[in-house]
Amino acid sequence: MRVSLIVPAPFATLSGGYAYDRHIVSGLRELGHDVDVVELSGAHPLADDSARAAACAAWDAVPEESRPVIDGLALPAFDGLDDALAARATTCLVHHPTALETGYDETQRDSLRAIEQRVLRRLTRVIATSETTAERLAADFGVTRERISVVVPGTGPAPRATGSGGASCHILSIGTLVPRKGHDVLLRAVARLFDLDWSLTIVGSADRDPVHARTLAALADELGIAQRVRFAGELKDEALDAVWRSADVFALATHWEGYGMAIAEALKHGVPVAVTSGGAAGALVTPEAGVVLDPGDHINLSKALRRLIFGTALRHDLAEHAWQLGQTLPDWPAQARLFADALAL
Repeated sequence: MRVSLIVPAPFATLSGGYAYDRHIVSGLRELGHDVDVVELSGAHPLADDSARAAACAAWDAVPEESRPVIDGLALPAFDGLDDALAARATTCLVHHPTALETGYDETQRDSLRAIEQRVLRRLTRVIATSETTAERLAADFGVTRERISVVVPGTGPAPRATGSGGASCHILSIGTLVPRKGHDVLLRAVARLFDLDWSLTIVGSADRDPVHARTLAALADELGIAQRVRFAGELKDEALDAVWRSADVFALATHWEGYGMAIAEALKHGVPVAVTSGGAAGALVTPEAGVVLDPGDHINLSKALRRLIFGTALRHDLAEHAWQLGQTLPDWPAQARLFADALAL
């Protein structure tokens, strides 16, 4: 099978759910499938003229024998190509509908929702990265359930975290610096813990929304916690392994997740979690492995973190359960096979 995956550029460095794309591409190739990655220039998902022109050019270049797969972040750039997409066995990979992205104004969200509702219902197949996203696509975006396949992210081998090893509790959060990730909520939560010994590392690219990234740094300064908070940027390989190894607690105050890959990674590393229930974010977490709170509730998030920081024995017990739960999560080769099966339907 030949596949043409159409994604926003730059494919090699897009973070968050777009690591999913890279793992799936690698897995499909290992299974013997030919995969062409087509990168679109321009702004996404609020597509500008450059993005729309790139989408048209990319579509015209897709070989007839190839199965086109459009990453959902790029889908709005294909507005107006509805008939062409419907005429081919086109699949859209939806991490979460872009209309649910926090930080857009009402007009922008309405525009994205209209495009997604119009285009998604005409595609041959939609692959969602969680059952929660699949349910939302069926309920709110007009995609019939029989055309939706669910292929959740996989996880790779991960050594068990050893923790910071000191008196201070190292809190780790991973997520692109965009409003949806709720890093501002997390900062307000930890600022209430002025009497406890903690540090916070936030890993995530600032490139998607530089203005919001600067706002987060300013908020940390305003709250008087800038010396305890490290904005580490995008980390990979040994640098990322190092922050996982030293993590005592993983925290994410997200407003919406299509799945929650970073949460799955926390469990895989045996790190107890304090997360919100936005979208599918809390679906993986059992009460024995962490705590799940309502999105936007920095006060109760703060209380939960206080218990985890202060209660060393509790934290260790949660870490053991997180580790056991993490070992049950699917791996990437298995998910690549499921993805191939979904494309073959």
